[in-house]
Amino acid sequence: MDLQTIKNRYDIIGNDSNLLLAIHKAIQVAPTDLSILVTGESGVGKEVFARMIHDNSSRKHKKLVSVNCGAIPEGTIESELFGHVKGSFTGAERDRKGYFEEADGGTIFLDEIGELPLSMQVKLLRVLENGEIIPVGSSASRKINVRVVAATNVDLLAAIRKGHYREDLYYRLNQISIQIPPLRERKDDIVLLFRKFASDISEKYHTPLLRLTDDGKQYLMDYPWYGNVRELKNVTEQIAVVESERTITRDILMNYIHYVPQEKMPVLFHSDSQQNNVITDRELLLKALSMGQMINEMRTEINNLKHIITTMAHGGSIHLPSNADEEFVDSAKYYQIEPHATPSGFQVPTHHDSSFDHHEAFPNTEDVEFQDSEVVENEPISLVDREKSAIIKALEKHSGRRRPAAQELGISERTLYRKIKEYGIGD
Repeated sequence: MDLQTIKNRYDIIGNDSNLLLAIHKAIQVAPTDLSILVTGESGVGKEVFARMIHDNSSRKHKKLVSVNCGAIPEGTIESELFGHVKGSFTGAERDRKGYFEEADGGTIFLDEIGELPLSMQVKLLRVLENGEIIPVGSSASRKINVRVVAATNVDLLAAIRKGHYREDLYYRLNQISIQIPPLRERKDDIVLLFRKFASDISEKYHTPLLRLTDDGKQYLMDYPWYGNVRELKNVTEQIAVVESERTITRDILMNYIHYVPQEKMPVLFHSDSQQNNVITDRELLLKALSMGQMINEMRTEINNLKHIITTMAHGGSIHLPSNADEEFVDSAKYYQIEPHATPSGFQVPTHHDSSFDHHEAFPNTEDVEFQDSEVVENEPISLVDREKSAIIKALEKHSGRRRPAAQELGISERTLYRKIKEYGIGD
């Protein structure tokens, strides 16, 4: 079966060389029983490759069972995967087959395998090595014949180095590796995909086709698409349904997607991986607390410096403390300082020092009334106020559009929505 036939069968759009290589590799290894690890960012279509592998294997007449490991609570995942016997725990009123037993003779697709708890990793390794499962509450093992296709958007090698993933399980799953490229590395495919999704919507709702201008095409190709094909499909469907104008320009696209270059993202943007990860609320609070402390310290030092300069200008007596080389003068003490202990040999002159020419140092001050500089108050600003203010500014900047506001703040759109509700913004 040639590649074009495979692409048509599984509705795969694109001619990128890395994508075609991944398809070719999947077809080549499909007839074997080797475990396959499909890697790629969220939204690239890893589940399509699992179905492709199953359909082109000798197991195609049996079940393909798909399991999202990240969506199952840790307390029930063993029962979900391996089943349980009646009475094994509260609510176990009858024997139940697990996903592995349901897939016996066929293929099991373990999506988000990087989210599997460590305790379950050991048990999964035993199943892969021995071909046996032990249901929860049972002492007897059961033989199964299952081909495993796993997928992840996590860097498992990095997880291994951090102690979050078992190395032996990784190599057992990764007998064959298939890497699916992210959409931003398939720039020439982006416009093709937009046209395909727009055509599907037009056919479904009997609406005129969308047409991209040149600047619209370029904007789509420049956008990073961290949500990959899934994000592009969602954006295309929104535009096709909402916009009355069928010629789509860059300006129209900017109402739905707003690109913030990574180098211009706020400090909150986390670029350790290719994913658009965001920092946690706890890290956000710690950063805000640290920044607030630094601002207050700077205000104190500015106030102290202004007091010293004002006092010197009026010929006042100033004497820095003996440890002034190590810490700035305390504003609560400087009025009591004597005139001779100065840092690093620096002599702060006073009006009692006959060697100091007050007129030379401060010319024309006798005829001018010297005004004390305004002291900046150390007004405490709560972390909540800072966060709320940042959210309001971001929303105002982007005319209330949450997606670009969330991108600029370096948080997820879901987190932004929660914060808006929490702070009553816009009520």
